[in-house]
Amino acid sequence: MDYGILSIAIPLLTIFLAIITKDVIVSLMGGIFAGLLVLNGFNPLTAFVALFDGVISLLSEGWIAKTLIFSLMIGSVIRLLTISGAVDQFVGYLSEKATSVDSPRGAMMLAYIVGVVIFIESSITSLVAGTVAKPLCDKNGVSREKLAYICDSTSAPICSLIPLNAWGALLLGLITTAIDSQVISGDGISLLLHAIPYNFYSIFTLIIVLLVIYFNLDIGPMKNTKAKPYLPSNTIEIHNISIFPMVLPLLVMVFSVPAGLYLTGNGDIFKGSGSTSVYYAIIVTLLFIYLYFVGTKIITHKNYFKGLFEGMGEMIPVMLILLFALFIGKVIGDLGTAKYLSSLLDGNISPIWVPFLVFVIASITAFSTGTSWGTFSIMMPIALALGATMHLDIPLLIAAVISGGIFGDHASPISDTTIISSMASGCDHVEHVRTQLPYALIGGALASVSFLLAGWLTI
Repeated sequence: MDYGILSIAIPLLTIFLAIITKDVIVSLMGGIFAGLLVLNGFNPLTAFVALFDGVISLLSEGWIAKTLIFSLMIGSVIRLLTISGAVDQFVGYLSEKATSVDSPRGAMMLAYIVGVVIFIESSITSLVAGTVAKPLCDKNGVSREKLAYICDSTSAPICSLIPLNAWGALLLGLITTAIDSQVISGDGISLLLHAIPYNFYSIFTLIIVLLVIYFNLDIGPMKNTKAKPYLPSNTIEIHNISIFPMVLPLLVMVFSVPAGLYLTGNGDIFKGSGSTSVYYAIIVTLLFIYLYFVGTKIITHKNYFKGLFEGMGEMIPVMLILLFALFIGKVIGDLGTAKYLSSLLDGNISPIWVPFLVFVIASITAFSTGTSWGTFSIMMPIALALGATMHLDIPLLIAAVISGGIFGDHASPISDTTIISSMASGCDHVEHVRTQLPYALIGGALASVSFLLAGWLTI
């Protein structure tokens, strides 16, 4: 069934609720219920049943269950690193050994470098960057909102520019499917690699973040943010300052992801399961922390499990947000939002405009759904088919989908990466969205102009 304008109204309602209520869970549930009302013939009883049956249905999907458990366990990692004194030791070491890092610019640059170096998975990128840099940012007067912006702006963009991760696996799979279906021709890896220089939003975003850090640029609501006071959080006395209790667990987590991709892909990292890889990476990390921390008496067996469960408890709200964010994405997919948006392209449209329009529609779709991956899955087949029909540059259209998906996701208050960046930085989620939006819009505007120019140059 074609739901027409209602397919757009539901995600817009969700965004509106998120802004006025400042409660992401309530707004997501409101949008989901409204969407289910439409899908179930406006029968409130049927929609109510579908709401709670839908939650169970989502939990029955392996990759979703793994993602949710990962979100709980990452809270345990952060909590254990905190109560063990690992974070405070790391801050103390940097303060003592690296005066260039122990400064406002150095603290922000640390978050940026960590975000760029860890390109394995966007959630891990944000979480590690936030966890490592948050104490130094507090110590040097950098607001949590600014840290969240840096974490968010180096997660998805770098993962899409260096696709040796689950992002690359997803994108390659979508392109290969189009090749196998004879929609387009060529080699999947070659097309994906040729699309990287056209990934304008990701490139501009990384450049903008560097400029913000170097010149300490505060735009819009970011001018009114204030830093949190730095309070040492360890519960034990630190005798010997060392970076290893902080660095080693993070290295184990980071390197476990490509190992997981390699194993789940039967030797091909591009065919590995991203959800399975991060799931087992976090389990391996927690086991390593137990053996290392308890074995060296950094913390006791009892305190380890106390921190483990406390960390999980702190992540329950985040887990619920992720669950409902996935649910709203499914509802919007059932409503046919992306198909309706793409139908607006039908007609006598000059080929010059197509890359720009694909970018805009992908951006709107990602903003409305809060998912870049969902946007890729929906928009990539449409864009590739459109490109083949109109004889356009295929890598340019691939990049338009990627850039649009990341831009919309970056600006959306219901995005999982936006939520995780807020959580990792310890700032209010709605404030993160408000303060980040002006920077995202600048990157989006630059990307829009670039896709217009690229469309004109490649015709």
